[in-house]
Amino acid sequence: MLASYAARSDASPGRRHPEPQHAYRDDFQRDRDRVIHSRAFRRLENKTQVFTRRLSDHFRNRLTHTIEVAQISRTIGAELGLNVDLVETLALVHDIGHPPFGHAGEKALDRVMREQGESFDHNLHALRIVEHFEQRYADFRGLNLTFEVREGIIKHSRDYSAAEYPQLQEYLLDKRPPLEAQLIDLTDEIAYNTADLDDGLESEIINLALIRKNVGIFERFYREVEKRYPAAIDKLRFNEALKRMLDCLAGDLINTTKARLADANIKTMDDVRSAPQRLAAFSDSVESERREAKEFLYSQLYYSPELKRDKEQSEQVITDMFRFWFANPEKLPASYREQASSGNSSLARIVCDYIAGMTDNFINEQHRINCG
Repeated sequence: MLASYAARSDASPGRRHPEPQHAYRDDFQRDRDRVIHSRAFRRLENKTQVFTRRLSDHFRNRLTHTIEVAQISRTIGAELGLNVDLVETLALVHDIGHPPFGHAGEKALDRVMREQGESFDHNLHALRIVEHFEQRYADFRGLNLTFEVREGIIKHSRDYSAAEYPQLQEYLLDKRPPLEAQLIDLTDEIAYNTADLDDGLESEIINLALIRKNVGIFERFYREVEKRYPAAIDKLRFNEALKRMLDCLAGDLINTTKARLADANIKTMDDVRSAPQRLAAFSDSVESERREAKEFLYSQLYYSPELKRDKEQSEQVITDMFRFWFANPEKLPASYREQASSGNSSLARIVCDYIAGMTDNFINEQHRINCG
């Protein structure tokens, strides 16, 4: 049963190119399947989340992270009475625009693009992927996703102004996105704040004592676990505390969002879109704990000396390869050379698009061949 404010596939503005209805799947289910079967989705398997494979291949990559976000999102979406097929689709597609090497790669690609008077935004690139780069159908270019999925790709984590991004005007930039999209940035936070503590401990860059000292929400549950499992080894107690931390974040997001919907008397999708602020949120106390955990991960893990070498090397590879192809466009694949000849996009954007679609392995190999 969907809540009255949930998105409904039969009320969707539809696709850019009209298609007949499927016999046994609604439009959001079809969108989910199109994302899963896309080349860009498959490439997430070989894109860094936090750890490159230099340390281990047991840590999360961009694909396994995405699957975890989808699982958390479906659970929370169902409890809120939302359209779980749309929620899952948006979770599965939310990182599809990320370049190689995680946030280090994104930072480097944005920097070299700004040198050319442009920029890189992984949400906007994701929209370009599903609208332009994926080619699977004879009738149209791209995946021809529904309006709600395309809107959610760009609006799930931030707002865009029509004045600054006139090309996005069709996506109701003066209105809030559906709750299905509002959830995704928050479930993303739940997923990586807990998963990165797990992988960080496994990597031995951070240790249990450091986590307990600096992450209050984790320590709160670890004390409970110590009392319940006094004979358990530290790793199992860690797992139990982390599980409770994830459940606390998810439960608080559900309860707080329900309360905000009730307080604002939200009944319809129009009410959601017209709300003065986003309605999906953590409570103030849990938001403070979430922020503390995130700050800990940034200071002790993401910017740790142990990961500094990988970040610097990744940024250098991106920078070198951008400058190589920008100076030698004849070395680009034929399809990209054709785009450059058409004049529809700048050379910088064409090179950026090419790099952003690569896996870590492929760009490293290209760097070895061309800049080694």
